[in-house]
Amino acid sequence: MIKRIHHISIVVRDMEEAFLFYRDALGLPLHKITILEDQGVKAALLPLGGSEIELLEPIRPDTGIARFLERRGEGLHHICLETDDIDRELDGLNARDVQLIDEQPRPGLAGRVCFVHPGAHHGVLVELAQPTE
Repeated sequence: MIKRIHHISIVVRDMEEAFLFYRDALGLPLHKITILEDQGVKAALLPLGGSEIELLEPIRPDTGIARFLERRGEGLHHICLETDDIDRELDGLNARDVQLIDEQPRPGLAGRVCFVHPGAHHGVLVELAQPTE
């Protein structure tokens, strides 16, 4: 079952510059920051109520996030919905012939994750996440 919005993801050119607004000006605490080598990004999570804002900064030019930044500039990248059973959600989406990017969950900053193609629903990239913490 989809439980809540886990996070909203924003692509930035410079994480430290983005912290000047999200952390320093808005006062959002930094929950987690890490390098996801397989995705070529530096990622940070900042809690906000029952959800989080995720900042993504490309660390290599050959990644999807870097290409997104080059084409569209900084801004909203995706919305992440939390589920208590990502495998069941994927089975349901497959049964409805929803276009997916990931056929199987993979490790991500938010736990086990998968992405639903933006062409499946009004141009919005949706991530499903089952937290492992």
